[in-house]
Amino acid sequence: MNDEIIKAITASLKVGLDQVKNTLALLEEGNTVPFIARYRKEMTKGLDEEQILYIQKQFDYQVKLKERKENVLKLIAEQGKLTDELTKAVNDCTKLSQVDDLYRPYAQKKKTRAAMAIKSGLQKLADWMLTLPEEGDLQKEASAYVNEDTVKTVEDAIQGAEDIIAEIISDDAKLRWSFKDTINQAGVLVTKKKKDAVDENKVYEMYYDRSERVSQLADHRIMAIDRAEKEKVITVSFTFDEQYLKQEAAKTLLKGQRTIAENEIVTAVNDGCDRLLFPSIEREIRSDLSARAQSKSIEVFSMNLEKLLLQPPLKGRVVLGFDPAYRTGCKLAVLDATGKMLKIAKIFPTKPNIDLAGARATMLDLIRTYHIEIIAIGNGTASRESEQFVTDLIRDNHLDVSYAIVSEAGASVYSAGDIARAEFPDLHVEERSAVSIGRRLLDPLAELIKIDPKSIGVGQYQHDLPEKELSQRLDEVVMKAVNRTGADLNTASPELLTHISGLNSGTAQEIVKFRNTNGRFTDRKQLLKVKKLGPKAFTQCAGFLRIVGGDNPLDETSIHPESYEAAEKLMKACGITKLGEADAQFSESEVKDLGIDSYTLKDIEEAIRQPLRDYRDQFQGALLKSDILEIKDLHVGDELMGTVRNVVDFGAFVDIGLHEDGLVHVSHMSMKRITQPSEVVSVGDIVKVWVFGIDEQKGRVQLSLLPIKEIESRDAAIKEARKNRGNGRPDHKRNSSRPQPSRQPEKKVTMEDASARLMERFGSKH
Repeated sequence: MNDEIIKAITASLKVGLDQVKNTLALLEEGNTVPFIARYRKEMTKGLDEEQILYIQKQFDYQVKLKERKENVLKLIAEQGKLTDELTKAVNDCTKLSQVDDLYRPYAQKKKTRAAMAIKSGLQKLADWMLTLPEEGDLQKEASAYVNEDTVKTVEDAIQGAEDIIAEIISDDAKLRWSFKDTINQAGVLVTKKKKDAVDENKVYEMYYDRSERVSQLADHRIMAIDRAEKEKVITVSFTFDEQYLKQEAAKTLLKGQRTIAENEIVTAVNDGCDRLLFPSIEREIRSDLSARAQSKSIEVFSMNLEKLLLQPPLKGRVVLGFDPAYRTGCKLAVLDATGKMLKIAKIFPTKPNIDLAGARATMLDLIRTYHIEIIAIGNGTASRESEQFVTDLIRDNHLDVSYAIVSEAGASVYSAGDIARAEFPDLHVEERSAVSIGRRLLDPLAELIKIDPKSIGVGQYQHDLPEKELSQRLDEVVMKAVNRTGADLNTASPELLTHISGLNSGTAQEIVKFRNTNGRFTDRKQLLKVKKLGPKAFTQCAGFLRIVGGDNPLDETSIHPESYEAAEKLMKACGITKLGEADAQFSESEVKDLGIDSYTLKDIEEAIRQPLRDYRDQFQGALLKSDILEIKDLHVGDELMGTVRNVVDFGAFVDIGLHEDGLVHVSHMSMKRITQPSEVVSVGDIVKVWVFGIDEQKGRVQLSLLPIKEIESRDAAIKEARKNRGNGRPDHKRNSSRPQPSRQPEKKVTMEDASARLMERFGSKH
């Protein structure tokens, strides 16, 4: 391993050198990230999955960077142009893009104006001009390069030399970095609506005539600008002090000296900036902004997905899955406490084929026959009408039943897919959807794992994100969630088993085949009898697969089989006779000589005290209700409870029981200034909200995590502080020694307008 790379990772992650070295060694041996995070803590000193993934990705990147540096230095050396200064500059680079910038002047270019001029033999003329001659005749010098084929006049020769100088200035790495930094700090990005643009719903209205400093662009606005430009609604450009930058570029060549070629060099510099350098830098900045925004959106998506997957299950409840619809009727699925489908039915409580009496009779029969405790209602078409029907039924019949609104995102994808067809070949698509909705309440992780994460609907601008990066990141999140939770070896689906450490789709299918043929697993060691599952895979997966009621009580815990002997010694030394003794005492004097490291010891102690502990139990469960809410019942200032359905850069969407989720803008989340909504809320959180604004006509509600009085008090204090800052303060003039970038006036958009636009753009679908 390269010590320099390891030191760089150590510094960026702020961990010990041994932690990084040991982690990389474990990864090189073929250990999975979840296994290392859970069962090799003594070697990594407790690094979690995200830190291990960071080390893995950074090491791969640094290896690519090192290889690129070596390749570039080799290519430049082959041209005989490698200097000590250039070697140091390349070796000092921390990014691939920096290495490529340094290589630009030496890369072979075939179709540029400069390349054609060089081919015509004008490189020497350009070099002579750049020696900054104080005497002589440029016209006479250029005439020596005139020929009948490619350089027919003196003017052609000078133009060719200028083209070469223009490319030289464009390829100057230090100049590019300096200009890019200047534009990033002081430049302004300007958006204008195209004359013939079609934007019927005025989704992008706030970008019809807008200017904003590049340094202040929020990630979600970058994504919106990119999409609006892609849909040909707006044009995007930059404004900055071009003349000042051109002067700075000219200084790098003229070096404060007088020369007979000054006018030609300045002309070449201006052309190089206008034609090559500025457009190239602008493209890079746009690319960097988009990459940054996309990366942030991917992280928002992954964070939301993780919270959704880790919602605690409703254990031991009989659930009725309710898939709402109009014309085709609502489909019902009765599920037992394990998620097994017991009964399928259909009712018509909604228009146009309404049959309230029949619907009530069927529902009451199912509730009483199967002792249903909770109804899971999908949040799609006809959801609120179905919710009204359910609440009326509960109230009128004094039923001891609760209900919850469940996100249907991805349910149709699952229901029409191969997994659902294989599981329920005799059911219609809508009936499978009812089963999925019910199971999402019973065990969110086990059900959502069957669906492509991109179809779950907890992201922002997900269709504009790079497919490969998004899929990789979401797969990492699924891996982390599944392995932190673990799986019951005797009930887990092939889809769930596929994501367990050390397994893949093939070995997952073999595990299911084995238990179907031989009956339930009674010992973890039986995994070694499964086809295609060898000792290495067993080591990686065994600790994450639990067996309840098996031959060995330790099999139902998160203790790895490799630590069974240590666990048994520990229990014996401390006088513990069975698992689950909450008040079990672990004396230091009794465990000191057992040879168990502190990390493993702590994990074993916790597993002995709580053998069946579910990692998800620490999070909030579904919001269970028994009554409905209508927008006409709301008033500004009302206090409600709701479920966070999606978290995005500008706020969070909260389900309070209306047809559309309400939006809590980021400015209404905390009395303190926060940069990201995720600092305050997560998907699945049950939150107290206050109604901030109501648009009954459009069915929209603006919400706040703060009481209205607190918002008014805070805003008044901010206004007063700004007023006081403006009093008695001198009017500072712009520093004339350094020209400032031009800036177009920003279009003022009120918070209410912005919130309305965002809600119109995303709605409850986000």
